[in-house]
Amino acid sequence: MGGKFFHAPFPKSDTLPLPPEKLLTPEDEELARKMASLAELEAQLADQELELATLLADLIHFEKCYLQSVGRRYAILDELKAKIAEARARQNPDKPDAHDQAQQARSKAQESARAVGDKNAEPPPPDDTGYSKPKRSESLKKAYHEAVWAMHPDRTLDWSREEQERRHRLMGEVNEAYKRGDEERIRAILRDWHAAPESVQGDGPGAELVRVIRKIAQVEKRLKKIAAEMDQHRQGELFKLKQSVEEAQANGRDLLKDLGEELDRQSAQARDELKQATNKGTP
Repeated sequence: MGGKFFHAPFPKSDTLPLPPEKLLTPEDEELARKMASLAELEAQLADQELELATLLADLIHFEKCYLQSVGRRYAILDELKAKIAEARARQNPDKPDAHDQAQQARSKAQESARAVGDKNAEPPPPDDTGYSKPKRSESLKKAYHEAVWAMHPDRTLDWSREEQERRHRLMGEVNEAYKRGDEERIRAILRDWHAAPESVQGDGPGAELVRVIRKIAQVEKRLKKIAAEMDQHRQGELFKLKQSVEEAQANGRDLLKDLGEELDRQSAQARDELKQATNKGTP
């Protein structure tokens, strides 16, 4: 009599043993920590890049306003003073001091003219006086923030000449667009960047830890450079003048307008003085 074969019932799917969880190696754990640190530093870097770009754009805007409203008036006054000194030098040809003063006055007038880019500077119309801070939307700042995060030269380990030139060129375009307030241009640059094959990076658990460590070092180095550059700008005369103008504006006073009007009064006096000096030398 043959024996019977008994088969154990196939276990139900919900009773199948779960696969063992993958154990993290020390390298995996360290990589996770480094990745978290890098993410924090990169967010900080993007914020600092935005702050620096805003500072530079504000200084350029203020300098333009200053040259239009005050710088041109300084150029006019310095030109009048040079003509007065030259007239006096002609009246006193035997006095070396008069000749030296005329040369110094002419040099200063030429320097002032070069600063405003116009040797025949005239006073700007009243509407050109004053200063107002440029307005930048939050969406514009966000677009710039994203662009810095994606393509800043210091955020790559590819130090080839081609890659560095590409990133510097694109960041130059982003910075110019930010100064103009052209958000759409920044967005277009970002779209092109993400579609480019150069943006695809390799993978690999062993090399990834090394890449992350080096990226952290790069970001920290860039943060130090930004801090030094911002400190240098904030110690400059242009920034201090901008601060004075904004403080006066907060108190209801237009410092650039007041200064422009004072220069106009001095120029009027200088014209009278030049007329007298010219007439004195006429036989």
